[in-house]
Amino acid sequence: MPLVALRDVTKTYPSPEKGGDPIVAVDGVSLDIEAGDVYGIIGYSGAGKSTLVRLVNALEPATSGSIVVDGRDITGMPERELRSLRLGIGMIFQQFNLFNSKTVRANVAYPLKVAGRPKAEIDSRVDELLDFVGLADKARSYPDQLSGGQKQRVGVARALATSPQILLADEATSALDPETTQEVLALLKRVNRDLGITMIVITHEMDVIQSIATKVAVMDSGRVVENGDVFEVFSDPQRPSSQRFVSTVVKGIPSPAELEVLRERHEGRIVTISFRDGDASQSSVFLDLANAGLEFELVYGGINDIQGRAFGHLTLAIRGADAATDAALRRIAERVDVTEVA
Repeated sequence: MPLVALRDVTKTYPSPEKGGDPIVAVDGVSLDIEAGDVYGIIGYSGAGKSTLVRLVNALEPATSGSIVVDGRDITGMPERELRSLRLGIGMIFQQFNLFNSKTVRANVAYPLKVAGRPKAEIDSRVDELLDFVGLADKARSYPDQLSGGQKQRVGVARALATSPQILLADEATSALDPETTQEVLALLKRVNRDLGITMIVITHEMDVIQSIATKVAVMDSGRVVENGDVFEVFSDPQRPSSQRFVSTVVKGIPSPAELEVLRERHEGRIVTISFRDGDASQSSVFLDLANAGLEFELVYGGINDIQGRAFGHLTLAIRGADAATDAALRRIAERVDVTEVA
């Protein structure tokens, strides 16, 4: 049974205008999130991502549908039971949401104090978590004395305080610079790998999904338009929304405008060869072209790696006799996808 199961979940808000149509933030979403997943949910601003995550931890009630967390349907659950449920769901925020008047230690201890844990247990747990996130030496510091990455690591430690089964990360890296983002993502990988915590990662940054997610759902206008294994969605997106997102980190077949530039700069026939993990190697393709007596150069594209599995698109300018080029491309097309774009 999935750790989190959403079935036809909808969330609507009243129109801000009198007599207007309701605003549909989440529209008939169904998802299964298994224990141990790092499940990425992506979409442009306004797609419904953050609303969806607030439904999972019952900060907002669903308008319709069912949400089952660890075997319990939380839709319609009394607030008293929801408070207990939320102890098993940690949350990391974009803007850190730390108490500026409290030390790092007090920020991490706060959820444990609210839960009524004994002081000795709180002290031991806080020491353990500050060591885990690499901030043992910052225990007495205040948030305004920390960098953005350090603040987010405090946020991670605080979210882990009550030993949750599930961690929700809502745009947790979008306020950070690229280097700090990678540090926080490495920490989140450790949280999943070493602690076995299931994670739901809300983001508009495709490279975040590529770095840490095992599965992904693409949201558009409140709906999930595509979901599945990250490698499959990235290497062969089926829907326009997914294709737009993937194009931000994966260079595919050149657009018409890019193709015009390539034609001006390079002689010969322009061909895109698409590789997926398990297909023919790049070297074997290049060897076929060389053995046919053809000259070629890489003019566009690249190869991406998702958790050890490679895929990508290489666009080549190939020069040589048409008959030799046609024969070589036919041989290559038996093993990989070949698209002649000019």
